[in-house]
Amino acid sequence: MRVLVPFAADDPKTRLADALAPDERADFARTMLADVLRAIEASGRDPEVLATAPLSVEAPVTVDERPLTPAVNGALTETDGPVAVVMADLALATPAALERLFEPDADVVLAPGRGGGTNALVARDPSFRVDYHGVSFRDHLAAAAAVGAETAVVDSHRLATDVDERADLAEVLLHGEGEAVAWLREAGFALSADGGRVEVVRE
Repeated sequence: MRVLVPFAADDPKTRLADALAPDERADFARTMLADVLRAIEASGRDPEVLATAPLSVEAPVTVDERPLTPAVNGALTETDGPVAVVMADLALATPAALERLFEPDADVVLAPGRGGGTNALVARDPSFRVDYHGVSFRDHLAAAAAVGAETAVVDSHRLATDVDERADLAEVLLHGEGEAVAWLREAGFALSADGGRVEVVRE
């Protein structure tokens, strides 16, 4: 199985601009990527980064400057056999959570994200194509049905939690097990429940 981890190497994580400076966003994004790569490797697979620009990481890198959807569809088209796609900002991903993604033998396996996105998938049907715009989880269910592909859905909190906004940092501090949580703590981030709801503050 080819396991792809898409990564926007240029100006990543712009929605974290209210929490991190540009250089911090780049460093934190690469830290999350490294965590995801390690989790995939620990699950017994060999990850490959699908990056928008050259990148120095502990995994093979394929550079594709196209947006996410055409880049992934290009990889699906050129690959014989199953392809998994795991997003680079799944800072809570663990080998056990990824095994739940890789284990089903369905034609298409989907791990939905909060808010209707698709955070990870496995495509075994060669005619299946992705579309990451809008409510992509719903669209991927429809795309699988359109080509007659059997679908399995993996309900996983760890795979559903992608880190895009400041509020998502609380999930990393609460449940993270990799370098991303250490990075946040070293940068001065902590949890606060003064208002009765857990929030992230920077000391």
